Amino acid sequence: FSCFPETHGISFRIQISVKELLDTDVLLKLLFHLPVNYPSTLPDISVNSDQLTRAQCMDVKEKLLEQAKKHLSEPMVHDLILWIQQHLKDVIKQSATVCNEKTTLPKGTEDGIWMLLLHLDHMRAKAKYVKTVEKWASNLRLTGRLMFMGKIILILLQGDRSSIKEYLILQKTSKVDVDSSGKKCKEKMMRVLCETEVQSQHKRFQTFEVKEYSAPEELQKEFETAGLTTLFSEFVPPLLK
Repeated sequence: FSCFPETHGISFRIQISVKELLDTDVLLKLLFHLPVNYPSTLPDISVNSDQLTRAQCMDVKEKLLEQAKKHLSEPMVHDLILWIQQHLKDVIKQSATVCNEKTTLPKGTEDGIWMLLLHLDHMRAKAKYVKTVEKWASNLRLTGRLMFMGKIILILLQGDRSSIKEYLILQKTSKVDVDSSGKKCKEKMMRVLCETEVQSQHKRFQTFEVKEYSAPEELQKEFETAGLTTLFSEFVPPLLK
């Protein structure tokens, strides 16, 4: 907990640990900036966490600001911290289900095939990185695509839910790339855009392939062929901006 006065109000950082999320603790780093006329003005809030995606951090921030509006003109920071400790699980759950297709089939009609869409920021040691991803996909019997389009790198995988989970662990914990000085390093700039059960309208990829696309239209076609138009339109256009 650190606090430093400023002429424009006051800012302070708070770290809180929230239990109960996938059995791990989530460490939230919250930065509150209280303007001079706080609490009749809302505080500025920024949210960071190594365990959450950027999108989830944004969701947490939005929900905190919604709560803050309810407490306008009364000191609220303490209440906001208590609130997020109690509700973090629901906020995260909501942001994870955004990408589930609206039509969910009754349980038991699908054999539990899952789909994962990942966004990578860059690959410095591209050839080695691609080989590693191909090897993991083959070992875990996952099908899909590693897609390059301009600066955009996407990994789309389909397979058993347990294999998908295992792939995510490998991707986060193995030294898959090199840093700017050429040292081996773990993937720190990966975002899970979507993790959802494969529905009947989705076509299954038969193989895992690495592909390069020269235009967004080509990339879109790949998704459309696989019956994943919704997935494309929801998650890819923001990356093209």
